[in-house]
Amino acid sequence: MSGCRKRCKREIMRFAQYLLRLITGSLHTDTVEDEMEMATVRHRPEALELLEAQSKFTKKELQILYRGFKNECPSGVVNEETFKEIYSQFFPQGDSTTYAHFLFNAFDTDHNGSVSFEDFVMGLSILLRGTVQEKLNWAFNLYDINKDGYITKEEMLDIMKAIYDMMGKCTYPVLKEDTPRQHVETFFQKMDKNKDGVVTIDEFIESCQKVAINFLQLLKAAPCILSQD
Repeated sequence: MSGCRKRCKREIMRFAQYLLRLITGSLHTDTVEDEMEMATVRHRPEALELLEAQSKFTKKELQILYRGFKNECPSGVVNEETFKEIYSQFFPQGDSTTYAHFLFNAFDTDHNGSVSFEDFVMGLSILLRGTVQEKLNWAFNLYDINKDGYITKEEMLDIMKAIYDMMGKCTYPVLKEDTPRQHVETFFQKMDKNKDGVVTIDEFIESCQKVAINFLQLLKAAPCILSQD
């Protein structure tokens, strides 16, 4: 494997770990450290300058990301099946298919069935360097599976089950079958302020900002977090 490809794998692995830690609440949203290596690669200066202005990455960081992205996706876009294949490499102990599906839809902001480099960069920018508000907005979008502006209990349960399936045998202690539903019931009661059976973006953000720990840490959704570097 070439040095460039190895760097690409490392950066995608770090991204997957950051994302999982953010979503499960084990990553503090205000203390994310930048771990990217610096390198130089030529690529469409105008496009990079635009992305630099729109995102929170420097031009050199965007060059690194683009090189890795093109190595994995020569066409310049990622379809869902490729995304699932890449993501499954990070969680061999479980089944990441369903979670990768939800994650892909969160990155596919224009819902055209593919994730472009621009989609990838903007999502990554929010997750790694966005404000707490931006990260919570992104997380809400992930859990709002049908994109109707609300999170239902079933949508939250679908995501929760997908996380447990992805972690597989890495979860400890061994979970009971109804554990995800119990966690969702507890958390939903805290979030659904007006008890109308759905959680709005305002309820979601208000609840997350009021507690000292991050969203989903309350649920202990992923008892075992990968920590490979």
